Amino acid sequence: IDVLRHGIKHGPHHIDLFYGTPSPGNPKAGERFAANRFSVTRQLRYSRDETQRALDLALFINGLPVATFELKNSLTRQTVADAVEQYKRDRDPREKLFEFARCVVHFAVDDHEVRFCTHLKGKSSWFLPFNQGWNDGAGNPPNPDGLKTDYLWKRILTRQSLTDILENYAQLVGEKDPRTGRKSQKQIWPRYHQLDVVRKLLANAGAHGVGKRYLIQHSAGSGKSNSIAWLAHQLIGLRKDDTPVFDSIIVVTDRRILDQQIRDTIRQFAQVGATVGHAERSGDLRRFLAEGKKIIVSTVQKFPYILDEIGSEHRARRFAIIIDEAHSSQGGRTAAKMNQALAETASEDEEDETLEDKINRLIEAKRLLPNASYFAFTATPKNKTLELFGEPVPQPDGTVKHRPFHSYTMKQAIEEGFILDVLRHYTPVESYYKLVKRIEDDPEFEKKKAQKKLRRYVEGHEHAIRLKAEIMIDHFHEQVLAKQKIGGEARAMVVTGSIQRAIQYFHAFRSYLRERKSRYQAIVAFSGEHEYSGDMLTEASLNGFPSSQIADRIREDPYRFLICADKFQTGYDEPLLHTMYVDKPLAGVKAVQTLSRLNRAHPKKHDVFILDFQNDAETIRRAFEPYYRTTILAEETDPDKLHDLKADLDAHQVYGPELVDEWVRRYLDGAARDQLDPLLDGCVAVYLQELDEDAQVDFKGKAKAFLRTYGFLSQVLPFANTDWEKLSIFLSFLVPKLPAPSEPEPPEGLLEAIDMDSYRVEKRATMRIELPDADAEIEPIPTGGGGHRPEPEFDRLSNIIRSFNEHFGNIEWSDADRVHKLITEDIPNRVAADPAYQNARLNSDRQNARIEHDKALKRVMTAVLKDDTELFKQFA
Repeated sequence: IDVLRHGIKHGPHHIDLFYGTPSPGNPKAGERFAANRFSVTRQLRYSRDETQRALDLALFINGLPVATFELKNSLTRQTVADAVEQYKRDRDPREKLFEFARCVVHFAVDDHEVRFCTHLKGKSSWFLPFNQGWNDGAGNPPNPDGLKTDYLWKRILTRQSLTDILENYAQLVGEKDPRTGRKSQKQIWPRYHQLDVVRKLLANAGAHGVGKRYLIQHSAGSGKSNSIAWLAHQLIGLRKDDTPVFDSIIVVTDRRILDQQIRDTIRQFAQVGATVGHAERSGDLRRFLAEGKKIIVSTVQKFPYILDEIGSEHRARRFAIIIDEAHSSQGGRTAAKMNQALAETASEDEEDETLEDKINRLIEAKRLLPNASYFAFTATPKNKTLELFGEPVPQPDGTVKHRPFHSYTMKQAIEEGFILDVLRHYTPVESYYKLVKRIEDDPEFEKKKAQKKLRRYVEGHEHAIRLKAEIMIDHFHEQVLAKQKIGGEARAMVVTGSIQRAIQYFHAFRSYLRERKSRYQAIVAFSGEHEYSGDMLTEASLNGFPSSQIADRIREDPYRFLICADKFQTGYDEPLLHTMYVDKPLAGVKAVQTLSRLNRAHPKKHDVFILDFQNDAETIRRAFEPYYRTTILAEETDPDKLHDLKADLDAHQVYGPELVDEWVRRYLDGAARDQLDPLLDGCVAVYLQELDEDAQVDFKGKAKAFLRTYGFLSQVLPFANTDWEKLSIFLSFLVPKLPAPSEPEPPEGLLEAIDMDSYRVEKRATMRIELPDADAEIEPIPTGGGGHRPEPEFDRLSNIIRSFNEHFGNIEWSDADRVHKLITEDIPNRVAADPAYQNARLNSDRQNARIEHDKALKRVMTAVLKDDTELFKQFA
């Protein structure tokens, strides 16, 4: 790659070995490019020894080998797999032709499939698919005009296309292991879908210019970081009618690795320091633009504030905004602030503005910008993301669907082996419990809340946590470590529902690992400080090392378990993660993102395993279903719903139109709080005095629905409605002041009135969750709101416990669970607390203490007799 791009130097001499793509209107460069000699040699004899080995095909540029090929024909019962095997077995990487970086790529090809490798290492050579994909999966579509794989020579390996890949995609990047400090090099050749998406985006943006929106739905494992880096680099030089399409490229991401990959990519072609800037503080963006930096990288959180600093002199520039993981970075307010800062419509004479002018300026500022193109990448597009960035597809019935500009699906990534199928080995675990009432009274509690509180109590009970921790640790030692998963390097993640639960698990893991005499340890991960048993704890104080080291430490022994509370559940790519233990309710995108932490490929990783204590297979299937293939928005959000919502809100007469106008005028004129709050407080008084509870629920619900729907639609509506904008500003301040309807008291005293009698968990059969093989449609954002408050249902504690036990304890109980708890916890604690035994232990010799211990044990067992005759028989 290096000698083709830069030629060679020797003493005072410089020799170009290849002439690159000519710039338009440069005839001399065109002549030079035409002088390049692209040649193909069949049956290339590459070996000098007596074997005289030959290769099916080699591709040369000006006499330098660039690519090699092994060709197979399925009609002679040989396939691409045989070609791969031939490279691994017969092509010695010590031969000059096959040495690292001598050739750019090695292809294995048959009449159905193409695979490639950039670094031959004998049996360890890793060949990746280079297929177009078919039916949203692996492979290639039928070709009515020839072989399925003829795209390789008809489209990819033409002179212009191969030159483009060598100039803009193929890379040799250096890597340094942060733990060992060892340096290594990696050669990169683009995968088919990466090359395809970047070329299609460049062609579309070049043809249509600035002001377009693109949604790219690329699954985890698709190599989004490289796709974004290649796109950002090439957007700089994109021209239309001989002028640059974009002045600046802004990349919005929360991934540090993406920033590094962009720098690595640019380093191949230009001076990084002069081209790329990382905007972290206000003023950075203005400075970078003034310095002529073309690519500016920023985080989602800092981006709006940085853009506030752009002066009006920059608002006429043309921007390409590349958004990494668009579903999380395009919340209405972030997007509106971003658009406001980049908008051309800076008002120089704000003093002369009327209220109407100010309202119209706010409406304009929220809209997606005409002077920017948006390139949004995500694996899991939500309905908002699809409607904002997806391509509109009008339907015969008049509705408009939205679909991605380009997709590389989860189905294809799994079938091609870039990620693992996390749902192939999914095991739900059922929990069964039995509660008992321990007070004479039978008070009443609100039924639903009591049931929820009881469930939280039993799942977080020390006995339950300990039992689940034992199951997890035993499973990991016996089914993962003993079976040498990932070559004995496998790690596990424990997903918990709260910081309290994570700390409980951490202590239970530490205790049981010691009991097992295991040499492995756990790490806990949560944010901030948390009070536990009277102490303020942080993850660093529990782990014994700084938080910043967690991701590195989990890859080193003795650490094998990562116990998380809302941390490391998105964007964490660790190929050594093999098993996940889930003790947290999951649904929707959160379930997909959390379980997908396991899907990263590793040469020795052939399967993954999930043990789920909280969710069922159907919930998980519903969560993954929309993202297995291409996700499509069923229809656009109907703006007329805003008319209906506004009419319903107006009808409650909590405010009047004159009051809204007056409040918005004061607010936009910068009035102080004492001018604004009295008007809002008057509305709150009407809400409380004039509306009954059902009407309060209806008003507040519809006000939130109006804010949510308008906040989204204001970015895409082709028309302005000042009444909606004014009501939106007013409601955004009124809603937080509206108290929720009075709730019945939470079931205080409930937990003091019950005790856990038995707890058992039972593994169900391991299953493979099958996802439907079809594009999924998701509904637009909901515009409904309001409703009424359900009547709380009260019941006696004895009935609540009975129905709870019937629901969660419907298995045959043996004495095992309760007896185990009695023998290991209750009886020893009661004996230790016996006053006579305590006195003998402190003030007498060991023999007397032993006698008192036996007497105390007898007293405790006699007390237990009243509750459980069976246990007394076993004792006797």
